[in-house]
Formats: sequence, structure tokens, C-alpha cells
Amino acid sequence: MRAVIQRVKCASVKIDNEIVGQIDKGILILLGVAEEDKDTDLDYIFDKTIGLRIFEDEEGKMNKSLSDVDGSILVVSQFTLQGDARRGRRPSFTGAARPEKAISYYEEFIKRCKDLKIYTQSGVFGADMQVELCNDGPVTILLDSTKLF
Repeated sequence: MRAVIQRVKCASVKIDNEIVGQIDKGILILLGVAEEDKDTDLDYIFDKTIGLRIFEDEEGKMNKSLSDVDGSILVVSQFTLQGDARRGRRPSFTGAARPEKAISYYEEFIKRCKDLKIYTQSGVFGADMQVELCNDGPVTILLDSTKLF
């Protein structure tokens, strides 16, 4: 499982010019599920994301987590994070999970956020979406459950 975490001042996702998810201060999560992912991969990405200390404290150091700043989450599914572009010029997406598997992990991730009482919005799985954000910093973190980076 892979995630791109972006600290944002605001973010939204639109489908056909209609906003379907929107947050203010918090994190935008682009989430890509791999075919070989297991529950432990979801656990790792979720725990790491929620605990990331990427918000500034009173001294300007990144010492605070999402819960410390009462931040929100916008989760967007993005199978292209599993793209492999090492060969040729056209990425291969054979490593991405089939939709049935990917949607269950995506929905479980969102459920876990809401279970923690974090204000959580999301895109629509499999839809053609437009994502807008004001990246704060900018701060962008890449996570991979196989710890490739």
C-alpha cells in the first residue's frame, strides 16, 4: 500500500465540477492499494499517517500530529500510485489491486479515521476526480507499507 500525504491549508475533490469532499487545515491522503496488500499493510499506513508529526509547534518545528492540531482528512483513492514506470515510457498498473479489493481497503481506511472522531471527507472510488489543494509548507510525505521509501 502506498500513500502520498500532503499537509494542507485546504483541499477539495470534485466530480463533474461538483465538490464531493472538502477540508480546511489537515492532510490530503492519496491512497493506492497493491494486489499483494494484506491487513498489516493497511495497519501500517493508517498508524503511520495518523501519527505523523508534520505540523509545526510553537517553535516552528514539525512536532505535532493531526490530532494535536485538530486537523481534518481528505482521502482520495489513486491506483496510479502502484504504477511501475521502470520500463519504457508507459507505466504498468498490474501491481494495483483489483477494484473489489481496493475499495474495501479504501473504505476501511476512511472508517478508521471516522472511528477516531477525525473530520474525514473522501473522493468517490473509481471516479474521474479533480483534486485541488493549498499545500502548506509545502510538506509532502511518501509512505510505502513495504518500506521501499
